[in-house]
Amino acid sequence: MSFDQFLLRSEDEMDFLPIIPLNESEQEDLNGIEVPAEIALLPLRNTVLFPGVVLPITVGRDKSIKAVNDAYKGDKLIGVIAQKDSNVEDPEIKDLENIGTVAKIVKLIKMPDGGTTIIIQGKNRFLIESIFEDEPYFKAKIKKLDEEESPKDEDFNAYVANIKDLAADIVQLSPNIPSEASIILRNIESPAFLIHFVSSNLNTDIKDKQRLLELNHIRERADLLMKLLQKELQFAELKNKVTTKTRTEIDKQQREYFLQQQLKSIKEELGGDGNVQEVKEMQKKADTKKWSAAAKELFRKGIEKLERMHPSTPDYSVVYNHLDLMLDLPWEEYTEDRYDLKKAKQTLDNDHYGMHKIKERILEYLAVLKLKGDMKSPILCFIGPPGIGKTSLGKSIASAIGRKYVRLSLGGLHDESEIRGHRKTYIGAMPGRILQSIRKVKSSNPVMILDEVDKVGNDFRGDPSSALLEVLDPEQNNTFYDNYLELEYDLSKVLFIATANNIQNIQPALRDRLEIIDLSGYAVEEKIEIAKHHLLPKQKELHGLKSSHFKISDKVLEKIIQDYTRESGVRELDRQLASIMRNQAKTLALKGKLKASITPDDIEKILGKPKYSNDIYKTANMAGVAVGLAWTYVGGDILFIETSLSDGKGELKLTGNLGNVMKESASTALTYLQSNAKKYGIDSTLFEKKNIHIHVPEGAVPKDGPSAGVTMMTSIASAITGKRVKPFLAMTGEITLRGQVLPVGGIKEKVLAAKRAGLKEIILCWQNQKDVEEIESDFIKGIRFHYVKTMSQVLEMALVN
Repeated sequence: MSFDQFLLRSEDEMDFLPIIPLNESEQEDLNGIEVPAEIALLPLRNTVLFPGVVLPITVGRDKSIKAVNDAYKGDKLIGVIAQKDSNVEDPEIKDLENIGTVAKIVKLIKMPDGGTTIIIQGKNRFLIESIFEDEPYFKAKIKKLDEEESPKDEDFNAYVANIKDLAADIVQLSPNIPSEASIILRNIESPAFLIHFVSSNLNTDIKDKQRLLELNHIRERADLLMKLLQKELQFAELKNKVTTKTRTEIDKQQREYFLQQQLKSIKEELGGDGNVQEVKEMQKKADTKKWSAAAKELFRKGIEKLERMHPSTPDYSVVYNHLDLMLDLPWEEYTEDRYDLKKAKQTLDNDHYGMHKIKERILEYLAVLKLKGDMKSPILCFIGPPGIGKTSLGKSIASAIGRKYVRLSLGGLHDESEIRGHRKTYIGAMPGRILQSIRKVKSSNPVMILDEVDKVGNDFRGDPSSALLEVLDPEQNNTFYDNYLELEYDLSKVLFIATANNIQNIQPALRDRLEIIDLSGYAVEEKIEIAKHHLLPKQKELHGLKSSHFKISDKVLEKIIQDYTRESGVRELDRQLASIMRNQAKTLALKGKLKASITPDDIEKILGKPKYSNDIYKTANMAGVAVGLAWTYVGGDILFIETSLSDGKGELKLTGNLGNVMKESASTALTYLQSNAKKYGIDSTLFEKKNIHIHVPEGAVPKDGPSAGVTMMTSIASAITGKRVKPFLAMTGEITLRGQVLPVGGIKEKVLAAKRAGLKEIILCWQNQKDVEEIESDFIKGIRFHYVKTMSQVLEMALVN
């Protein structure tokens, strides 16, 4: 049903406003109205006027306006007839129904727009016998149809009550019908008017309404009306069910929208709503991330919290920075490795000279990756003296396999939060250096250099080396937990390369997780090649001499290396070459040209007199002086050991800043000589009458280790026997009380140090022969090795008359 009480429409649009007559008793006298034999017709679309019903109509058609005006001037009666087809704009005779209602024009109102509104009341039904005029409007001969009286039996009363109930139910189920309509229905007393009123407002097809109007018997009309009401009620119930179901969801959305609008208004009042765009951008970025379920949930909670916060609140930046880190980290984003082993080898060879063991290890790793497709990255550790290219080798490895490179300097690091990050609740909290580096390179599988891992601090502020245990364990680092991120992050694809100078300074538990690769110092020949291919081109470019053509021969380079440097690496050599380039740049700026080549004499003019000389090993050839070989964290070195005898009570005095192990080696050597004095032709009473003083020069430098044992014993034996030690001879090895010579470490560095110093013979333990064989023969050309098992063999070779 439709009780649109306040809507006025034109007759063309076929909607109406039902009005109850002020005097319902008029309904009883409808049959008594005098209906003319001829009457003007007013065609209506989609509207059927029933007797007794009052409705306003806005008249729009010219024909209709003229018909209404003429009727209003006359007896105010007009025949209202329904169109068969409501789509016909200008109806003809055949488009009109046969039965209509005579209506009285109660009021005619002229509208400002030129239209006419009339209020009409249905009086009596009529039948068109013929239409004899259609211009200027339809006029027809009609026959009045009398209404039968309402039956008084109980059966009909039940019909009426049922119609009221059905209509009331429809009013209740229809949200567009005012609830007052049901009250109006209850107060209608005339059964005929009730049927006409309900029929007029029934939300049904126009043909059904016309059928209701055409029925002569009121009981039949009531019966059809009940069927139509039942149908309408079922439709209203179904519609209400669907509406209720969908409204629940719509109400929820509307509620959320309303609350969001309120929140937006509150934020604007507080000083703008600046974070909406930021939040949207973050959510858009998050859709592209390959996150785990835990990461997604953490981000969702964080973004919800951020939406509720105003940008000016202190915690806003904390939440924002945390979410920003999550978005910046390259979750499961990897660079593609290059599996071309030949090209990788070529890249490594071009960048670094030598270092065959490391290059082989990297190529092995690449080969396994190529065959298997996936592999936990090894944790490599390069141990070696400074300046030999450990750090730059890491960059070269990254270039060879096509990965991003990042370096993490651990020297002096004293706070474990630098590795694991701070909890984000602290002011100024940051993620750990590991995640910061990953965030910077935008890749989850970079080559990460952990530089100077042996120089990590350890004090009351924390122990970062213990925090590194998780990072550098292939079994654990796939779930690395950063305190700031508050999530696990996979580091298993990162290729970690640690560098260190001294393995002894690395915590044992950390050392156990590392794959140690020893890098020894460079031989003179290697340094010459490095200088020619790497250092000289670099220094020429740095000093603007790239286009200048002058030569530095291998002989000149060798002089620079031997007379002006004493190192395992090439940093000092690089500085000396820089001095030469600066001099060349000055000469070019002043004179406009350069000599074709640099001679040894030019080197002395530029760098001054030689800093180091091998002549010392000739002049130092006196009884009681022996040359040893030592290993330091900067590489191999030469060690003089001097022994002097003086009158006394047989005391042993040691000087030269010696460590406990070295002091014990001296005591062991002296005891061995005392117990074997006769064997070597030594007067045993000398040990009681003479004090023995052993000194190792460069007293400011701490010295320790067992490898100077053979040198100390040789020095003491030389001093006691008066025999000199063979010139240009060096030795290294540990001794026992039984006179055995034991192997020592750092052989390559020690041998190269001896070569740099110009020594020609070296005495070693027979078990160190394998270490010597690993050194390229070109680097040790001119050195003769003596492999011994006992101290007797050492003294036999070392002492000369």
